[in-house]
Amino acid sequence: MKGILIFLVVFGILVFVHEFGHFIVAKKCGILVREFSIGMGPKLFQKMRAKTTYTIRWLPLGGYVRLAGPDDAAKIDPGTTVVLQLDKQNKVKRIDASGSQMPIEGIPVQVNSADLVDDLIIQGYENGNEDQLKTYAVDHDATIIEQNGTELLIAPRDTQFQEASVGKKLATNFAGPFMNILLGFIVFIIWSLAAPGAPTTTVGSTIANQPAQVAGIKANDQIIAINDKKISNFNQIASELAKSKGKTVEVTVKRENKVKDFSVKPKARKIDGQRIYQLGFYGEPDNSLGAKLKRGWDTSISTTGLIFNAVGNLFRHFSLNKLSGPVGIYSQTVQVSNMGFTYLLAFLAMISTNLGIVNLIPIPGLDGGKLLLNLIQLIIGKPIPEDKEAIVDVIGFVILLLLIVAVTGNDIYRYFIK
Repeated sequence: MKGILIFLVVFGILVFVHEFGHFIVAKKCGILVREFSIGMGPKLFQKMRAKTTYTIRWLPLGGYVRLAGPDDAAKIDPGTTVVLQLDKQNKVKRIDASGSQMPIEGIPVQVNSADLVDDLIIQGYENGNEDQLKTYAVDHDATIIEQNGTELLIAPRDTQFQEASVGKKLATNFAGPFMNILLGFIVFIIWSLAAPGAPTTTVGSTIANQPAQVAGIKANDQIIAINDKKISNFNQIASELAKSKGKTVEVTVKRENKVKDFSVKPKARKIDGQRIYQLGFYGEPDNSLGAKLKRGWDTSISTTGLIFNAVGNLFRHFSLNKLSGPVGIYSQTVQVSNMGFTYLLAFLAMISTNLGIVNLIPIPGLDGGKLLLNLIQLIIGKPIPEDKEAIVDVIGFVILLLLIVAVTGNDIYRYFIK
């Protein structure tokens, strides 16, 4: 149960931050966000503010945004009975199409036709009187109560995503992946502040019967060179030892302002299938604020670079084992959570950065695919026809669906069967 809860929190944070990026930029660009939901499934709570309906839903699986567009605009089918609430200018300001899910006071009308995108009118028979067809003007900012009881703005054409400039489309589509990458940077900084400081070249303590202690190296000795190669940070020690391939190295240390040389034969260990050479000591940690901030920043940069390289290798040498879906992420989350809070933070930062970068891949169905279409529109100087864009989206959706099925099946085999 603990593992499931931690997974839901991690997954929820990743999705929420991604969707929040789309939400905040779309609002800034004047695109109508009809709904911003925290969670999925049945609705627990709703509140409309600044033309957006905010909802909280039962399942804690991130959330979603509903941007106004052709596929998400208010529609009323002919023959539907609705309740219309009028303002002082006799314009429709509120439409109840919920079938009494959220009843309001107003005029019952059997709809003959309705256009809530361009003409903003509703034609129908008031109180079931089929002798007189009446036409009602609808306010630009009118709301409609859907069958599930959610009240949203109707989304006229000028508020819809496809009517925005190509620059605003680019910004909105890019915002989701960018927020995931930004979250990765922020969490790496938090991880660095919470974790012990990075080891320095000063010996904190030696390990009993290991090469450093046997050679005579002591706590507070500062390693300044290995085989006459100047050492300025802890990672350089590992690098120089790797070059030695287990042969004896000359270690130069500073002890009480005196320089001493020691001949030390590194000890080999296998970690994750790799042979690592060690002297057998712990570096004195640097717990200064500046050092921790620098480590968090450097880790973010290096992780971002590694993920870009991994994505490139994925295209050059494709393998399902290089991919993980929800099942794989769940299994990894459980493993990391058992290692401690700081490990979980680092994992969250890495996964968030990875999600952001992968979403930028120009594949239809991902944000990168949408960005590619936006760039094509920018180049040709006119919008891509909606029918052709829809075909591309369907193809991308099918490809992603097949990939998700394949990755999930492979994850189940790797983590629970193999």
